[in-house]
Amino acid sequence: MSVIIETFKQALMITSFVFVMMLIIEYLNVQTKGSWQNSLQKSKWMQYILSAFLGATPGCLGAFTVVALYAHDIVSFGALVTVMIATSGDEAYVMLSMFPGKTFLLTLILFLIGIATGFVTDILFKPGSLIVKKIGRELEIHGEDECVCFPKGAILRQLKDFTTQRGLLIIALALFIAGLTFNQLGPPQWNWIKITFLLGSLLSLFIVSTVPEHFLEKHLWEHIVKAHVPRVFLWTFGALLLMYFLIDYLDLETWIKANYLIVLLIACLIGLIPESGPHMIFVTLFAQGSIPFGILLASSVVQDGHGMLPLLAESKRSFVSVKIVNFTVGLIAGLVFYLAGIWQ
Repeated sequence: MSVIIETFKQALMITSFVFVMMLIIEYLNVQTKGSWQNSLQKSKWMQYILSAFLGATPGCLGAFTVVALYAHDIVSFGALVTVMIATSGDEAYVMLSMFPGKTFLLTLILFLIGIATGFVTDILFKPGSLIVKKIGRELEIHGEDECVCFPKGAILRQLKDFTTQRGLLIIALALFIAGLTFNQLGPPQWNWIKITFLLGSLLSLFIVSTVPEHFLEKHLWEHIVKAHVPRVFLWTFGALLLMYFLIDYLDLETWIKANYLIVLLIACLIGLIPESGPHMIFVTLFAQGSIPFGILLASSVVQDGHGMLPLLAESKRSFVSVKIVNFTVGLIAGLVFYLAGIWQ
């Protein structure tokens, strides 16, 4: 029971961090809506760089943006490959909370691999080929034309007559802040990680308290709370609990080190799943020191959270093509790190 309670608290802390970061990014994304499109149209290299940047941004919004632009024929297939290699989906938030230093290093490597792969992909595969299919039809991102996220004259009225959703979010954030303050959640000592958690939570509380009802219900509640939070918590809790029993009762670390190539292949195959969550197993294993960096890198190259799901709905051929390219690159990256003996 003590193991379950401790695992529950750790999963709750990680999920809360994920929620806070997603909320802030959603807020910024809506405030700067449409600003990426003009930049991406300038040149192929600008497309690769900005696609890699959007992919490196934690969460699925960057990947969704590039998929939408690809559907409009604004960016190339190579740029689409770039963003999917660079992105780690919701797991990026979890990795930041578990091993922030190496997460930044991993993100930088994915950024560079994504740009290089996107460039080579556009050279090898031209539009209209068997691999690259142009979609060229409208893809709806948001139905709203504009969202005023700080309605000065309405804030007091919103707080006075708050909705159930706003009330629940304010209470949840207040409890999380209290848990951090009284050392019930997060690191026991006040380091930069805990301070970041606290500042992010306070900013999120401000956002939840001030945004209009439309933004709160459609963007925060429907998109983040209902669609992301339960899944992230269940996958995190399940992976942490599973890893506890595997590590504690099985000599998993020895088996993994003796079967690197098998584990590498499994990691890349699981990365083909268009969903955040399965990759969490390898994130947890790396955090516990049970797998080398090369396997985490290969898994991160192939997996893309659920950023590919809109593409699956638009073009199954493009979906499969991206997965084939990224699977190949992931295997190569993992083998390079294995043969070089880097971070074994």
